[in-house]
Amino acid sequence: MGIIVAIGGGEIKDLETLEIDRVIVGLSGKNNPQALFIPTASGDAENYYDVFRRVYAGELGCSTDVLYLIREKPDEQEIRNKILGADIIYVGGGNTLKMMEIWRENKLDIYLKKAWEKNIILAGLSAGSICWFKYGHSDSEYFAGKENWSYIKVDGLGFIDAFHCPHFNEDTREEDFMRMLKEYDEINGIALDNNSALIVVDDKYRVITASEGANAYKIYSRNGEIVKEVIKEEVSFNDLKKLIK
Repeated sequence: MGIIVAIGGGEIKDLETLEIDRVIVGLSGKNNPQALFIPTASGDAENYYDVFRRVYAGELGCSTDVLYLIREKPDEQEIRNKILGADIIYVGGGNTLKMMEIWRENKLDIYLKKAWEKNIILAGLSAGSICWFKYGHSDSEYFAGKENWSYIKVDGLGFIDAFHCPHFNEDTREEDFMRMLKEYDEINGIALDNNSALIVVDDKYRVITASEGANAYKIYSRNGEIVKEVIKEEVSFNDLKKLIK
């Protein structure tokens, strides 16, 4: 059930993820798909949609729209129509915790699940990749301006039954995520470097990358030890059960 493309990070404005974005548009099977951008995690940052439109409309031939939940207050019918009328939904990065709170207040969790069930493509980067998983390793405290902030576990929508870490090759992400997984060893971790993505179509998956050295990882507990394995980038799809405990 459903199509998800979770991107670990990268600068869309610098076309770092363009190869991945091209695959996202290709999955729609349409020449001029309707791509909806949801920038909640950035606080509906003013020029984020402009960047998205420049890539998805200008480079990739989509018709684009945006769903603001902070700068504007759409009613439930407008939210429903925008989400269920899209071919592609792309969620931008930022404060995952705040985004999930706002989404639940506005019933986006309900309508995004309906979109998933309708095979509308669900994609996104950073906070926009965490949201599709059961849990995410998040720097939301940093975005909230908290002094001496630390990484936290955030509850996502749970469409992929795993614990996700984006930006795995940045700063102390790897060390902190491995530590966090020791506390939640009943669930597997899926970590993505910047410019790498996990594509899930129904019960199959594959990994794609847009730069040399970018990887995806399966991280899990074995005999009390946390094990990290590279998920190979392959053209063919594999059984998702191999990644998920």
